[in-house]
Amino acid sequence: MALAELTFIDRAEVVHLLGPPGTGKSHLATALAVEAVKAGRSVVFSTLAELIASLAKAERDGALCERIRYLSRASLLVVDEIGYLPVVPGGGNLFFQLVNARYEKGAMILTSNRGFAEWGEVFGDPVVATALLDRLLHHVVVIQIEGASYRLRQHGDLIPEHVRSKALITPPPVPRRRGRPPKKATLDHIAG
Repeated sequence: MALAELTFIDRAEVVHLLGPPGTGKSHLATALAVEAVKAGRSVVFSTLAELIASLAKAERDGALCERIRYLSRASLLVVDEIGYLPVVPGGGNLFFQLVNARYEKGAMILTSNRGFAEWGEVFGDPVVATALLDRLLHHVVVIQIEGASYRLRQHGDLIPEHVRSKALITPPPVPRRRGRPPKKATLDHIAG
C-alpha cells in the first residue's frame, strides 16, 4: 500500500519485484502503473524482450538517442519479465544505456524470476550486469515474493511430483545492507 502512494516515483527509486513465476509480480507492477496513470503520471510498460527489441531497432535505424530520450521522459518505466527469455547479444548494453539515462532521474519497476546473482547469466555479460546493478540497487525497494504459482495451485495434483519439485523455483536471498551503500557495488559484493 505504501508503494501505491507513488512517493517512490518522486524519489526516482527502483522497485524490484522478485519471485518465481505465477506469484503476482506482473500483476503488482500493473496495479502500480495504473495508480500512476490515475495520478496523472506518464508510464511506459514493456517486457524486457520487447524493450530491447525496440532499442535494437532504434539503433539500426540511427535513432537510439531519440528512443532513449523518449523512454527517459516517462515518470515511471516498468520492465517486466527480466530473466524469462534470453537477452540477445548486445541487448544488455542497450538496456544499460537506458538505465543509465534514467538513473536518479526516473522511477522504475522491474519484475524478475531471477535473483541478482544470476543477472550476469541473464544478460550474457557479468560486467554489464554489474554496471546495471550498480545503478539499479542504489535507490531501491526490493520485494521478495514467495510461494507457488497462482495459475498452477488448482492443478498441482495433475503435475507429476518430479516435475512439481523442479518447477518451484527458490530464488536466492535478497542481499541485505546495513548503513550506507558502497560507492561502487560489484556483482560479487551483491551476490555475497
